[in-house]
Amino acid sequence: MDLEGGPQLNLAKKESWRTVLILAYQSLGVVYGDLSTSPLYVYKSTFDEDIEHSESNEEIYGVLSFVFWTLTLVPLLKYVFIVLRADDNGEGGTFALYSLLCRHARVSSLPNCQLADEDLSSYKKEPSVPDLNDSNKIGSRLKSTLERYKVLQRFLLVLALVGACMVIGDGILTPALSVFSAVSGVELAMSKEHHKYVELPVACVILICLFALQHYGTNRVGFLFAPVVITWLLCISTIGLYNIIHWNPHIYKALSPHYMYVFLKKTQGGGWMSLGGILLCITGSEAMFADLGHFSQLSIQIAFTTVVYPSLILAYMGQAAYLSQHHVMENDYRIGFYVSVPEKLRWPVLVIAILAAVVGSQAIITGTFSIIKQCSSLGCFPRVKIIHTSSKIHGQIYIPEVNWILMILCLAVLIGFRDTKRLGNASGLAVITVMLVTTCLMSLVIVLCWHRSVFLAICFVVFFGTIEALYFSASLIKFLEGAWVPIALALIFMIIMYVWHFGTVKKYEFDFQNKVSVDWLLSLSPSLGIVRVRGIGLIHTELVSGIPAIFSHFVTNLPAFHQVLIFLCVKSVPVPHVNHEERFLVGHIGPKQYRIYRCIVRYGYRDAHKDDVAFENDLVCSIAEFIRTRKKESNGVNGNLANNDEKMSVVGTPSTHLDGVQMCEDNLDEPKIVSTSQHVDLVSAKLMKPRKRVRFVVPENPKIERETEEELQDLMEAREAGVAYILGHSYVKAKQGSSFMKKLVINFGYEFLRRNSRGPTLALSIPQASTLEVGMVYHI
Repeated sequence: MDLEGGPQLNLAKKESWRTVLILAYQSLGVVYGDLSTSPLYVYKSTFDEDIEHSESNEEIYGVLSFVFWTLTLVPLLKYVFIVLRADDNGEGGTFALYSLLCRHARVSSLPNCQLADEDLSSYKKEPSVPDLNDSNKIGSRLKSTLERYKVLQRFLLVLALVGACMVIGDGILTPALSVFSAVSGVELAMSKEHHKYVELPVACVILICLFALQHYGTNRVGFLFAPVVITWLLCISTIGLYNIIHWNPHIYKALSPHYMYVFLKKTQGGGWMSLGGILLCITGSEAMFADLGHFSQLSIQIAFTTVVYPSLILAYMGQAAYLSQHHVMENDYRIGFYVSVPEKLRWPVLVIAILAAVVGSQAIITGTFSIIKQCSSLGCFPRVKIIHTSSKIHGQIYIPEVNWILMILCLAVLIGFRDTKRLGNASGLAVITVMLVTTCLMSLVIVLCWHRSVFLAICFVVFFGTIEALYFSASLIKFLEGAWVPIALALIFMIIMYVWHFGTVKKYEFDFQNKVSVDWLLSLSPSLGIVRVRGIGLIHTELVSGIPAIFSHFVTNLPAFHQVLIFLCVKSVPVPHVNHEERFLVGHIGPKQYRIYRCIVRYGYRDAHKDDVAFENDLVCSIAEFIRTRKKESNGVNGNLANNDEKMSVVGTPSTHLDGVQMCEDNLDEPKIVSTSQHVDLVSAKLMKPRKRVRFVVPENPKIERETEEELQDLMEAREAGVAYILGHSYVKAKQGSSFMKKLVINFGYEFLRRNSRGPTLALSIPQASTLEVGMVYHI
């Protein structure tokens, strides 16, 4: 299973038109499931109690005009033609914008950034533009201000986290709203006394099945997604066209902005409040940007402009045409989608609608998993188990703990509300908040990353921010009618994220302040009688320089460590993917004869971590490659100083970078494999024979020196003896004299999350028999 195949996907995006059209077809099922099901509930949520549908048709014409221009300005103009261009090496979403800003303004959510990270090929997407006018100078001042003030950096992080929390809230509310709205079509086929007893149980069963099937992955049933959404779009557009021709061929006149003015003038306060229902026509627009990493910019643009946008406009126009000729309806039916469907087609359309709602819900659930993974990678969410469900499609993941929490919250919201109006109010506020966050971050991207005029950024914020603020206020005014749910959910997730991030940063600062020098480690031998034992000692640390306090605590109480010592730091960098050739950063600690190394493994926020065996082999081979090539790179640009004593070199991932040192493991009973490459023989007659023999296959040219050969021999002997994992088991406590709030956050909040989340190295599946945990109390 090639979990590191993500970066290669972006290469396919630049291929032929055939590839683009295939991606456009696939995007219909993954990206537009939520957006395409919005006709199920927009009119019903808009006319539910806020305004009435009078015989003058001014209300229905005004709502149609609002829907048309909202779809045109927000998804089409803002997202398709502007926001999609702000990709982060092919990736999209709120954290992609935040990642771009972090790199261009040199700010980071985690304090373990290095200068070497800026040399990554994906770190800088485009060259810096010189300051040629006053607007660029303003952008430079804005950048320096952002780098100087920690408060602004925290505000930027909080803004990104608010968007992430609202996406999670949307992942709870949208499945409930979409499925319940689709199932509500049974009200036209059953009596009032019976349909209310059918809608809720059926919707709950569908949601339970939906979440229960998540562990199979989208790829198992993904081939059905695009046909379902295409069938649904064809269905609603055909019905809409039929209603236009049959009931009101002149409905196109209602697209004029004049009817928006007439609508607000007549309805006043009620019309303003009804905007919260109109807002639902753009739910799912953010998915076009968030799912950009799975497709290409051009494919998403083609799919929306040629299929999705025309189908939705015809569907809304058709509903409006039907309603314009039907003013008196039974209260049971209200103003819903299924009323405008011809009676003979209602059952088939009901089935297709339910399937489309399931597809749309699947997309938002997968998006929720992705945003949580990104938050976790950047140290803003407790560590959770991440399962990659596809070996071909990068980014399709499953998080068991989050999946069941989402299911429980989704069912609770559905059973608690049992009403599309309040579900719509809640979902609308979550959607528009994410859009507002995107607008704010985009304005900074325009200035800091695109090096455009500040005036252009202000125009972007004012134009789109005004539209979204109008809808936001209309949603917020319904706080007691359901809008409180996304706020409460976002508050809970924000507290969790802030507490975890605060504790993580403070723990790193404690490690950094209490780290010991290399000289201290090298001077221990005569004073404590330290001995070196066979094997490799792998010490996990979050530090990128110095010796962690956890190791000094270990070695002073047990004065012995392994013949090869590796300080391993696995960290995330603010880029979506790190190329295989740049994955490892390796260097010596102290003199070479001490055989102490530091290895920093860098992952992007969308990269997948390998399992234990593959990772362990890659780690040993990367150090062997560093030993073989260090003479060549000792003075090169590939090295970067982590501190005054260490010089780091970039080494490619051995399993994918076949030009370097490779490792072979042979059973001693089998005959030796003959190769033309130069072999470093590492079997020592004085040592006990292990069950397996480890060999390094070293490229023939250039020939290695005797000193290098001895160092490689020591590394192989240590690898044959086995790897011991030394992990820190830290207990974090607030130091004496801390404020009550800090004690509450650290002693209770962070400690509770730490105990109930996965360990920092559990993703590597470290064998318990080879693990040694060192406990230590951190007073921060």
